[in-house]
Amino acid sequence: MPRIDLEDLDDPRYTGFLRDFTALRDVQLRTRREPAEGLFLAESVEVIRRALENGYAPRSFLVSPHRYAELAGDLPDDAPVFVAPPRTVEALTGVDLHRGALGSFARPAPRSVADLLAALPPGPARLVVLEDIADATNVGAIVRSVAAFGVDGFVVSPRCADPLYRRSVRVSMGTVLHLPWARAVSWPGDLDLLREAGFTVAALALSDDSVALGEFAAPERLAFLLGTEGDGLSRRAVAAADVVVRIPMDPRVDSLNVAAASAVALWETRRA
Repeated sequence: MPRIDLEDLDDPRYTGFLRDFTALRDVQLRTRREPAEGLFLAESVEVIRRALENGYAPRSFLVSPHRYAELAGDLPDDAPVFVAPPRTVEALTGVDLHRGALGSFARPAPRSVADLLAALPPGPARLVVLEDIADATNVGAIVRSVAAFGVDGFVVSPRCADPLYRRSVRVSMGTVLHLPWARAVSWPGDLDLLREAGFTVAALALSDDSVALGEFAAPERLAFLLGTEGDGLSRRAVAAADVVVRIPMDPRVDSLNVAAASAVALWETRRA
């Protein structure tokens, strides 16, 4: 479909396509709608390109004239490309999109923890497991570290923020789009599936019996378990882990941000 210069937001010919981009400020609404409607949003030129490179099927695009000039050579012919000035984009989305480019893509089918494990190659492997991390920015930052340090995939708990929410995808720099991941159904019961697949589940937390990260001998199949931004891991999750690992730090500081802690732990246990 050719470029469409968007002048009337109420044009009935485009209502179905433009619905994908409405009410972006309402996080609760979007996190309900997007999985239910089978879509996710890629924000920025770089992330849109990464989604296309990884084979995600586009539904439509909404871009400023400047960003259209950058993206025109990458956009497929079978999805409408709406071009509008920033004020029109803000009127539609409810937010000021500084990056000036949004793509709506078909969401992949959900993957179970068992499916994720079956897709992993035999031998050494690493996973990250996120329990109830509500901040989409933290989820995206952790996923970026997962990609940077060669982790094989990740698992999120039932109440964890959506890794394909727009902010998560953007902060991950689109790396979430090529990483295998799964959402647990039973929690913390699905941790047993990791153990049955030969993984040692290491909870990153503070406890009297914890092992300092520098002294932790990482096994060949390792799953790091990370908890919420404020309270950390639940007692049930810690009890379900095989070992508790702590990051030694100045006693005047009680903890690191969960995204920073993930980067430290993954760097320290990286494979050669």
